[in-house]
Amino acid sequence: MRRTEIGRYLVIDPEICHGQMIFKGTRVPVDTVLTFLDQGYSIDQLLQSWPELDRLAIEEATRLVAHSLWVRHPVLTGVVVKAVA
Repeated sequence: MRRTEIGRYLVIDPEICHGQMIFKGTRVPVDTVLTFLDQGYSIDQLLQSWPELDRLAIEEATRLVAHSLWVRHPVLTGVVVKAVA
């Protein structure tokens, strides 16, 4: 497996964090940040905890998840997805 850049801010690199998807230039796993968002944390709270992250990077990760869900389950087309603030 080789390094794979996903979008502008996300990367999978087998040499970093055992190949988990992370935010570029960090060792912060994307799934960890998404889990905190799911638990009700705001992007502002996450940026306080991980100042090395960028708001645009977190937003890109949430768009990726929303897009992946739509591609996998197109029957959900037309469902309004609440934006994470």
